[in-house]
Amino acid sequence: TGLTTGQRVVTVQQGPLYRVRGSHVTLWCKVSGYQGPAEQNFQWSIYLPSAPEREVQIVSTIDPSFPYAIYTQRVRSRGIFVERVQGDAVLLHITELQDRDAGEYECHTPNTDERYFGSYSAKTNLSVIADTLSASMAPQALTLTEGDVVELTCEVSKSTTQHTHLSVGWYHLRAAGEHHAEEVLILSKDFILKPRPSYEQRFLAGDVRLHKLGNTTYKLFLGGVKPSDQGQLYCEAAEWIEDPDKSWKDISRKQTERTSLAVVSQGRDLSVDIAAAETSLSEGDTLQLSCTVETQKSSSRHFQVIWLLNGMEMARVDPHGVLILEKEYEERVKLEQLRAFKSSNTIYVLIIYEVGLKDNGTYHCSVSEMKTPGDMHGIQTSLSSGIQVNVKLTGYHMCVSVSTSTPQVTAGDPLILHCEVQGATSPVSVQWWHLPLQRLGPGVLVATMEQDGSLRLGSTYQDGRARGSLRLEKASSGTFTLVIPSTLDEDDGGLYRCKATEVSRGQSSVAEGETTVTVNSMAGLGLHAVLRSRVATVRYGQSFELVCQVNASYSLEEVPASVRWLFQPSPPTGPYHEVVPVFPSGPVAWVTAQSHFKGKAQLTQSDTSFRLHIQSAVAAHEGTYQCEVEVWRRNIQPLEQPAATTRSNAVGIKVMLPESKLQVATKDSSVEIASGADTAIECRIVFAQNNSQLAVTWYLLPPLADGNPLQIMRVNYIGILEYGSEFRSPAQKSRFLSQRVSSNVFWLKILSANLGDRGKYYCVVEEWLWLVDGWYKLGEGTSGRTTLEFKLPERELQIEKTNQSISAREGEEVTLHCLLQGAHLPDTHLSATWFQVKKSGRDSALLTLHHDGTIKYPQESLVGRLYLRRPTAGDFSLTLSSVERGDAGVYYCQVQEWQQQGERKDWALQASACSGYTHLTTIPPESTVMSRICSSPSLLNFILYLPLVLILFLALAVFCWHCKYRK
Repeated sequence: TGLTTGQRVVTVQQGPLYRVRGSHVTLWCKVSGYQGPAEQNFQWSIYLPSAPEREVQIVSTIDPSFPYAIYTQRVRSRGIFVERVQGDAVLLHITELQDRDAGEYECHTPNTDERYFGSYSAKTNLSVIADTLSASMAPQALTLTEGDVVELTCEVSKSTTQHTHLSVGWYHLRAAGEHHAEEVLILSKDFILKPRPSYEQRFLAGDVRLHKLGNTTYKLFLGGVKPSDQGQLYCEAAEWIEDPDKSWKDISRKQTERTSLAVVSQGRDLSVDIAAAETSLSEGDTLQLSCTVETQKSSSRHFQVIWLLNGMEMARVDPHGVLILEKEYEERVKLEQLRAFKSSNTIYVLIIYEVGLKDNGTYHCSVSEMKTPGDMHGIQTSLSSGIQVNVKLTGYHMCVSVSTSTPQVTAGDPLILHCEVQGATSPVSVQWWHLPLQRLGPGVLVATMEQDGSLRLGSTYQDGRARGSLRLEKASSGTFTLVIPSTLDEDDGGLYRCKATEVSRGQSSVAEGETTVTVNSMAGLGLHAVLRSRVATVRYGQSFELVCQVNASYSLEEVPASVRWLFQPSPPTGPYHEVVPVFPSGPVAWVTAQSHFKGKAQLTQSDTSFRLHIQSAVAAHEGTYQCEVEVWRRNIQPLEQPAATTRSNAVGIKVMLPESKLQVATKDSSVEIASGADTAIECRIVFAQNNSQLAVTWYLLPPLADGNPLQIMRVNYIGILEYGSEFRSPAQKSRFLSQRVSSNVFWLKILSANLGDRGKYYCVVEEWLWLVDGWYKLGEGTSGRTTLEFKLPERELQIEKTNQSISAREGEEVTLHCLLQGAHLPDTHLSATWFQVKKSGRDSALLTLHHDGTIKYPQESLVGRLYLRRPTAGDFSLTLSSVERGDAGVYYCQVQEWQQQGERKDWALQASACSGYTHLTTIPPESTVMSRICSSPSLLNFILYLPLVLILFLALAVFCWHCKYRK
């Protein structure tokens, strides 16, 4: 009792799946929670779109007669078959997908349980789409010289309606007929450039590049071609689609035709070989070395040869055969103990007579080809391999062997070197030297241990901050160990030589040994970061996670690494901001400016994956994210400059706010009132959330408007009122009021309405909600339009309706005429209102003469400039003083007749009429001197007679002067 049986569950690959016609397709299916044998059977069926209720059997792992006739031949020829992955999991293969293969697939497992319990089948949808991918490249046959540049162009396009990504790669076949192609450079579906290991150094140096030109053109740049680049090059494009399980599947691949590439070595065929008659010598023996130059057409070429001992130059022979010696070897040549000469144009000889211990070591010969014999620099240089020569004392021999437990390391790793000295009869001193492979020279002293055990570091290694504190230890009487705690970069690679010196019986004997170490730069080992998210859109309050996947050629667990999470809000307000840096050690420090992440974000790391998990997303989390990864060399504290840095692709996250359910009444209506009466326009909310706040904006569309409504006022979600530009005067504010009648009804009240208030009114309602970190607008709705009209009296007054145009100079006075024709009824009073038609289409009231004789100015700025000068009872002409440029426009007047209904009773409107339109044009004031002169006759006459007056004055002066001197 108490035991339960597992429930059978059949799981099939999640759909819908989209695959291209003609491709090889697989669908997986597995079963769990079953009883019975470990090897379960599977049966596949399809429900076609033309008959979705009818099962069509395809293939079975237990029953050969299971397929229907339309599938029998394809199953027999293995065009369709089932691959058993394990006992309870299979793959359905369709080797060449056809249009008729589209439908709903069902995977069924026959029952092996004691009783039916659980699910025995599962379904998935498969859609067949056209293969629209194309890739093309014009085939070529190229013959290039070593060092030349290759540029190949590949055209790739697709027109799939589904959302797919492209990857484009270039491949190299070394020999004709070879089937295995080597990848050169690939632009992945995640838009990341990935060189293959053999091309990685050239990629980092910029000699291998891929450029995307436009939407369909991809160009491969291959600089400094080498003989190893010979063969065939082609382009391959792949189209990828993301399945519902978030995995990416390549649904189509296309290869282009191939370009043949031949690389000719021209002047680059220089190789050098060194040989010795004998390498193990005793003191006094003769050492003879020969250096052989192997090249084509050697007789017409010019070579310079340098002889090197332990990386230091001994002698050189120029193209003419002239010997040039280093100073320390000049005396030995004079004593005929050393010779170096040119035997032929390809054979050079070094002979040392009576060798001693100082001739121990590794010999190289370096050959440089000169364009002409007198050139200072070579066209190309080749260094021979090293040949070790050992010289021993007669009856006495000390030897050194060097080894390392770290022959190949990554920058930051420690370097451990062992020097074992044998044959010494007394204490020895040891020197460690470093000779980088990239350059020739005497090498750099690393450390020295004297015979008494005192230690001295070379100048380059004295600063422990760069490589840590070096150690040189004497492990035993003849074993010396050098430990460099942290290699700096690839320049720390090369030859490490141990030189042991023994002083015995007044004579000094030296023995040397060396070993080679390779140091790989972390920057050159390919640090890449890819940022992914399972979702691109999240609802407000949902959680989402970003995964920063880091790839490198070294283990991130063994090096200090940091991740900086970067964020750019939407819409962008500038460059990316740092959200939080995660350093190798120390607490997480949230950036103050991004405080909305603190308390909502969790940071985790698993192997090479760094995760940022955001709980309860808010609107401020919407934007674009990136991760930046930095790694440092091992064993160095404090952390300074990172050894390598990379930044991931950008991933956008959209936060969907709660859906607005706001509904506003949209039915149009009309209101008809008498001129001067009060009215109210209604805005009704049909539905809104209980916890939301509403903002209401009222608009007017005047009759003559060009489609642009005027904003009357806005009451925001916290009740702050703001009037539109046309309604900000005190008079307008006192007539247009907003009132909330109930929770779902707003009124726009218009007091003392006049003709200028005609038009269509409506409201725009916004729904706002407080969401943890602030107010957010969820949505808005627009009401129907309410047309405001005015009741016209049955009787119309007779008024001048002729349209006219007048002009007035700025600063002067102008009169706009409004004349009532005929008499009005006895016991009635008249009122008049002047309007100006604004550019917005709204009629703006300027002045009103009420029937009781009072005058009101709706616009205070016009007080003192507008006058009604009534020479007769029916003349309501308007005088405008000091005309301004802004007064230009169209004017008209409205005259109304009122009669009191009884003593102390209200006045009733009996008749009304509007005048014709008067178009006023303003003229700028005269500003020039000549215009003022011409406009003044007296001043003009003075100017005309001024020359004559001056001549008369001059003649009078001359006459007086003559009179004076005659006397």
